[in-house]
Amino acid sequence: MNIIRHIIRFFLIVLAQSFLLNQIEVGLGIQWMIYPLFIFLLPIKTPIFWLLFLSFLLGISIDIFSNTFGLHASSAVFIAAVRNYWYQLIESKEDLEEMEELSISQLGFFKIAILQGFLILLHHLWFFSFEMFKWTEFLFIIQKTLLSMPCSLALIVIIQKIFFKKVH
Repeated sequence: MNIIRHIIRFFLIVLAQSFLLNQIEVGLGIQWMIYPLFIFLLPIKTPIFWLLFLSFLLGISIDIFSNTFGLHASSAVFIAAVRNYWYQLIESKEDLEEMEELSISQLGFFKIAILQGFLILLHHLWFFSFEMFKWTEFLFIIQKTLLSMPCSLALIVIIQKIFFKKVH
């Protein structure tokens, strides 16, 4: 049953990101990105190979629909590679071993915002740096990162609050 839940999440997130959020033009370089949520909701004990592979599959699926040539794939793999190390810095190893996945209902809003917010910040910085690929655009990269990150985090937290209330 657990695998089916993750497969459904995968397809819903890819569809929402590709066909809804990528079409919204807010201005000031803001881009809404919810697909890191899939990576955040994968079980903590997911082997690194599967974590990286699923993150790549997620990113490349969005790249195919968005015509972004691997930007989403590389960003997703980057935060997947950093995810467990970051979680271990914030949460004790004993607490992490007791949880199947990190959720708002288990950790609360503040801790989830810190855990996921930092990873979203890294994701957006990676994504926009490679999207621009010019250091002369450094200030625009920072602007896009700092404006998109809170929007993406807010949307991800709202989605978790609405759809993932149950403690696992």
